[in-house]
Amino acid sequence: MPTFTNQTQHFIMSQKILLTSKEVNIILHRLACQLIEKHLDFSDTILVGIQPRGTFLAERLKEILQNEYHVKEIALGYLDITFFRDDFRRTEKPLEANKTQINFLVENKKVIFIDDVLYTGRSIRSALTAIQSFGRPAEIELLVLIDRRFSRHLPIQPDYRGRQVDSINNEKVKVSWKEQEGEDVVYLVTN
Repeated sequence: MPTFTNQTQHFIMSQKILLTSKEVNIILHRLACQLIEKHLDFSDTILVGIQPRGTFLAERLKEILQNEYHVKEIALGYLDITFFRDDFRRTEKPLEANKTQINFLVENKKVIFIDDVLYTGRSIRSALTAIQSFGRPAEIELLVLIDRRFSRHLPIQPDYRGRQVDSINNEKVKVSWKEQEGEDVVYLVTN
């Protein structure tokens, strides 16, 4: 419910915890195990974190795969999709691009796109276009921490999902990573 003070409108936001740090950790290990089941030694598999928020998840998964499941070598890259988005010219403020860091060819490799939240599917569509600059993958999969159902604009579904969330338009999923915000937690925020 809005409150008004001095001619300024303030909205009360509510925030509900969807996943605690412990739950995020459990999900990360489950996702790592699912990746191992499908890709075994990762010799033909590449992890690609979608900039900016997918990079934290991708780094964390690589760390778990190497340190806890002893996968020796995992190729990890970061893909910026800013100028591949279909809405990048529709905004008033200039967009800030992130850095693409893919120091290997993706030709005939299995590529796993990694992002924190799957919402409309437009970011993934952009990533599908952007990755073509680095070769033609044999296969592309999608891993997300949160899959927001009922909000897709494109027919894109994840191959691996941490948690499925049914949310409506005025709700937003906010993922906090300890590397950036100091804690691993996922919120459902309502305006």
